[in-house]
Amino acid sequence: MADDGPLRIIHCFRSPIGGIFRHVRDLAEFHARAGHEVGIICDSLTGGSFEDSLFDEIRPYLPLGLVRMPINRSISPRDIGAFRESYREIKGLRPDVLHGHGAKGGAIARLIGSALRVNRYRVARLYSPHGGSLHYTNRTAAGLAVLAAERLLEPLGDAIAFVCDYEREAYTARVGRPRVRAERIYNGIHDRDFDTVYPREDAVDFLYIGMLRDLKGPDLFVDAFARTERLVGRPLSALMVGDGPDKEKYEQMMLQLGLGRRISMLPSMKAREAFALARNVVVPSRAEAMPYIVLEALAARKPVIASRVGGIPEVLGRDSIALAQPGDAESLAGVMAQSVSDPAWLRKVMPEPAAFKGTFSASVMSGSLLALYRDILACQPGGRRLAEEVAAA
Repeated sequence: MADDGPLRIIHCFRSPIGGIFRHVRDLAEFHARAGHEVGIICDSLTGGSFEDSLFDEIRPYLPLGLVRMPINRSISPRDIGAFRESYREIKGLRPDVLHGHGAKGGAIARLIGSALRVNRYRVARLYSPHGGSLHYTNRTAAGLAVLAAERLLEPLGDAIAFVCDYEREAYTARVGRPRVRAERIYNGIHDRDFDTVYPREDAVDFLYIGMLRDLKGPDLFVDAFARTERLVGRPLSALMVGDGPDKEKYEQMMLQLGLGRRISMLPSMKAREAFALARNVVVPSRAEAMPYIVLEALAARKPVIASRVGGIPEVLGRDSIALAQPGDAESLAGVMAQSVSDPAWLRKVMPEPAAFKGTFSASVMSGSLLALYRDILACQPGGRRLAEEVAAA
């Protein structure tokens, strides 16, 4: 294979929702357009009709196909069957690159990639945590087990691709200094997402968009909204877009606070469609790595109010007035109140457009990862491409 020849790239991840799914969809499109063959292996138990429509959009960029199978979130004996089936599927796809995303995807890519390497197959094994197991600490038995598994799996990979500096620092603090190659490659978004989305005339003041689970902070959003109304002394409006296991809990919370008529809820939709429905985007997460919703909102010229967690300060600026203290509804309300009271809010909180696009575009992200794939493969003298082995059989 020439150094500039096409690669066969398989992305492995568990849940086809949220940021990981967005990340892989963009990589699949950009790498396919560059002449490479891409495939996906992921969970069949997660997602609904909205996610099915997203898969339909990227099928033209998946010449190696889309394979979905049951992959549980927690570790269980059923993982053995999932790994066995994954091995059969991956071996048949003859990959040059196995890129695992999230804890389960990283385990699949590294374990199966290592099994292929036993037979001297030339395959690059990469892992991108995307937060995932790094949200655990060693203060609990579950956290100790997860972080220990991270350390044990590390030598089975060729490189770890972190999506922000925070993620690399968290890995070093909780798992240990990486003993394999480690690169920071920022998440990036498609060029088409850099067009301004203007708010409709009936746009609400605040938008929460994302999974409806406590880690992402929907409860903080509801609490902070009520506090913001008291701070500004007038009724406001908000919208929550998304699905998740705790939806009913947040609906009850809104009713108890008397907010049922001023906070609406809608199921998952494309981010740019939701942006047109609001003036400000609020990201109240308790933990994050590098959330795509922040990048998408800024690219659409929507002001973002967010918790000071993960890599968000790397995007907004570490001294940004749009950052609130994590898990603190009062701090979040203070920022939200400024956003509806200060006419110059957008100008004060938006990053410089050219610099932002130059750092957080999908073309930069996909190109950097492709260079990493090739560099890893170039460092494997004596290995054989699985495709070449099959052809010679």
